[in-house]
Formats: sequence, structure tokens, C-alpha cells
Amino acid sequence: MNIQQRLPQIIARRLSTSARLRHKNEASSTEEHTTLLSQPLKNCPTPLYAKAGSETFQTATTKLDNGLTVTSQPKFGTFCTVGILVNAGSRHEVSYPSGVSHFLERIAFSGSSLYKTRDEILQAIEKFGGICDCQSSRDTTIYAASVSRDKLEPLIELLGDTVFQPLLTEAEFEQAYDSIQFEIQELDKKPDSEPMMTELIHEAGFRGNTVGLPRYPQADTLQNITHDTLKTFLRSYYTPSRMVMAGVGVDHDEICRLSEKYITSTAKSPSWSLDGPVLFDNSISQYTGGEVKVEKQFDLSMSVVPLPDLAHVSIGLESVKFTHEDFIPFAVLNMLMGGGGSFSAGGPGKGMFSRLYRNVLNRHHWMYAATAFHHSYEDGGIFCIQGSSHPSKLRECVHVITQEFVKLAQGTDQVELERAKKQLQSMLMMNLEARPVIFEDVGRQILATGERKLPQLLCDLIEKVSNDDIVRISQHMLHSRPAVAAMGELRWLPTYNEVENALLSRDGKLKKKFGLFGS
Repeated sequence: MNIQQRLPQIIARRLSTSARLRHKNEASSTEEHTTLLSQPLKNCPTPLYAKAGSETFQTATTKLDNGLTVTSQPKFGTFCTVGILVNAGSRHEVSYPSGVSHFLERIAFSGSSLYKTRDEILQAIEKFGGICDCQSSRDTTIYAASVSRDKLEPLIELLGDTVFQPLLTEAEFEQAYDSIQFEIQELDKKPDSEPMMTELIHEAGFRGNTVGLPRYPQADTLQNITHDTLKTFLRSYYTPSRMVMAGVGVDHDEICRLSEKYITSTAKSPSWSLDGPVLFDNSISQYTGGEVKVEKQFDLSMSVVPLPDLAHVSIGLESVKFTHEDFIPFAVLNMLMGGGGSFSAGGPGKGMFSRLYRNVLNRHHWMYAATAFHHSYEDGGIFCIQGSSHPSKLRECVHVITQEFVKLAQGTDQVELERAKKQLQSMLMMNLEARPVIFEDVGRQILATGERKLPQLLCDLIEKVSNDDIVRISQHMLHSRPAVAAMGELRWLPTYNEVENALLSRDGKLKKKFGLFGS
């Protein structure tokens, strides 16, 4: 065999030898750099682990000389959630154009004496390794952020500057106007009825007072919110005595010291000036009952999937404030009723065994949704059932809801009650595993009552709820004047008197209407 014939074999042997040497070297290198999972990594900081029983769940609270309340809750971890809660919301706007609190929410974290623009504030929060947000409700406005624990001091300085030293520039106002106008248009177009129905049932239940005042501004009155309007509102309600500085995952002495250092100094001379008019309202909510109807046609053309043409109705009855002893039985009742949409992929944990699923959604195919809601505040509350159906079935929808209200006064069986209690307890405990939820729970309770009820105490109170409690609070509700809110095509909606008479009857049924060709 000549050299030309042997050349391919020589090349193949050399390539094979090279591959074996390379594989051997890689294997040797891998052995040198392999670390067993049971051994700690080199040059890495020693991890910290929570010890059993190392966390205490007692909430510490201190009131500073200027009236600001500082509260904290320990929680293991490298991040903390800190914020300022203000006892101010849409219920305090009786002397102002509607939507002032919502407007303040939109311009929060926009610009202050230290950070001139929203971008500067957001960049600072990003350097702290966190996020920030502002939310307003009917009774509370919350400015909060979650950051790395070692950035607590610059965060509290930023929060104090944001709340007490806003710039309120023309550019910020224009952005807020545009944002809110877009939001109002979206609410009007969205097929999702819950936000608007929540507004309407409050308006019907607390006509023209406190929590019945609208949360969102009206499109035609939005321009009535001016610089002077905001400054008067801030001067009236944004005072340290109406605020709580809350922190989760922080040292209590440290947050008190930093609050004294940064919040006290900025609160002495806020950007809106302490000299000027004050319009303060401290009214107690008055439940009135009544009816609110909004005739409208929903635009379903923009939906990706075909949506049914629906009308929505909500019937509410007076409940109790959240400091009342019957608040816990009402929470159990809300879980017992449950409800949801006509489709759910869940099991018992998704409410499929709640009363509104079993008695309503599973029996009446034309009901697209039936859900119970309980809205409770510091001086009153409303318990309601909201249903959705085709407009031609609206009378039957109301008929079903009034029957379910009346059936509550007949009590519940033990299995159903125990299921509702366990579901409420598990939901409470699982939600309180999240740090932002703990923050809001601690802050809201301290702001409203001055103390915090621990989760274990709440679970014990839930466990004590009996069938007698359910019957008692249901009978109490049925003696109140109903609140009725409806939206959509409403020509088949029963009259208010028909609804009221049905709730006062023994079976909750609407009286049959007879026409020329029968009922």
C-alpha cells in the first residue's frame, strides 16, 4: 500500500488520538472544578437562615411628638416594605370636586424638592433595588415601596419628600388629566362590570354621603381640580396626626429614629403651606338604601372573543363596620356565599362549593355571574350580591338573588359552615405570607383602630362563628332598606318596590306579572 492509500488511515488515527487527549484533559479539569452540593461554595458569603421561633408576630407601635404613628412588624429576609398611610380618601371629598384623592394618586411620585421629575424618583428607587406605588381608596391613601433593607434611610427620606414636598407642576397636572380621562373612557368601554357596579352600589347604599361619594372624577368636572383645590385638600387631611408610617421587615427603633429625622422636619413646612383655607369633614356614614340605574349599551366589537350582551344588577343590604363584633360572622357569610363566573377551572378552593355556585350558577344556565361582596368601613358597611345575565333575563336574575338573601335567614348546615370557615382561615393565613399584604394589614389596622389583631386571634374568632350567628346577622340585614344598582339594558328590571317586597316576604320571590297573554 503506497503512502497515498495509507494517508486517510494516518489522519484518522491522529484525530482519534487528539480527541482522546482532549477528553482526558477536560475530565481532569472538571474533576478539579467540581464541588459537591453538600459542601459550601468557595468565596461566597455564608447564607443566613431563619431559626424556628426566631420571629415574633407582635406589632410594635410608637406615637411621635408631632402626632405621627410609627408601627412595624418583624419579618425575616433581606427586603422590607415601608410606606405612609393617610386617613384621606374619596369619602372626605364632600366639599371638593369628586376625584381629588384619585388625582393625588396619579401625581404621586412625580416630583419633589429632592427629585424634580418622576424619572428621577423611579431611578432612585431602582438604585435602592425596589419598586414604589400609590393607591387611593374610599377611606385611605397609601404611599409605599419595597426595597433592600440596607436602603431604609434613603427610602424614608424619599417618602417624606414625596408626601410633604410635592412640586405640583403644570406638566404633572397635564399628565394626570390625560391619564384620568383615558381611564374614565376605558372604564366606560370595558365589558368588565365590577368597578362600575361597585361604584353604583355604594352610591345607592350611602346616597350623597361619605363612602357613597364617587371615587372617580367626572369627565366634565375634571378640570375643576386645580392647584388650589389640591393644596386645600392636602392642608386639611395630610397632617401627621392622620398618618401612619408602617414598615415590615425593619427594626422598630431604627424606623422611629428615621421618621423623626425626615418626616417630622418635612411635615413642619409642607410645600402646600400651612397658611390658607381648610375644608375638613368628619361625617359618619349614613346608610340610606335606594336605587341607581345606568342605561347603556356595551361596545363588544373590540373583544378578541365573542362576548355575550349582558345586563348587571347588584342588591345590597346594610351590614356592620369593621370594628363591630359581627364583622367576623359577615366575613364567614361572604365566604359561604362565594360565587364567581359561569366558568371556573378550579375545585373547592376556587369556590365551586359555595352557595351561589351550587344554587345559582349550576342551576340557571342563563346566569353568567353571581358573586357576593362585603364592603366594610370604620362606621358602616354593605353586603351585596351581584348578578349578570342577558337583559331579557334580568327579572329572573333579581328573583334568584332575592331568594338567596331570604334563604340566609333559614341558616346553614354544619358541613357548609365548616367549609366556609376553613376556607376563610386558609385564605387569611396564605395571604399574610406575602410581605406587602402584611404591610397593608398592619398599616390599615393601626390607622383605623390604633391596634392590630393578630392572625391567630382572627382564626380563633372565625372558628367560634355558629349557625346562630349567621341567622342573626341575616335577619338584621333583611330588616334594612335595600340598595339596588343596575347597569345595561334595563327594561326588564323589576321596580324597587318589587325588590323590597320580595326581601320582606317569606320565600323571597318576586310577584308574578300578568299580561294579556299570561304571566
